[in-house]
Amino acid sequence: MKDIKADVVHDVCGTFCPIPISETANQIKKMKIGQVLELIADDPGVVEDIPAWCKATGQEFLGMYEEEGEYHLFIRKVRELK
Repeated sequence: MKDIKADVVHDVCGTFCPIPISETANQIKKMKIGQVLELIADDPGVVEDIPAWCKATGQEFLGMYEEEGEYHLFIRKVRELK
């Protein structure tokens, strides 16, 4: 996962649900289809919440890794959000 090149990196460390999800949605809305977002969070809830959000919104969850208490999640924008 560490070799994925993100087009946008967004750090939401220090926030908790629902902020990481709303921030992910805001960033994805600004991006072009095909671009990749790397979300950095320290809320363990993102491990389940972000893949579920991707499935619900039709975005592609590429995977994640954890390093020193931070989760790095990768999402490819596949379609526009409503």
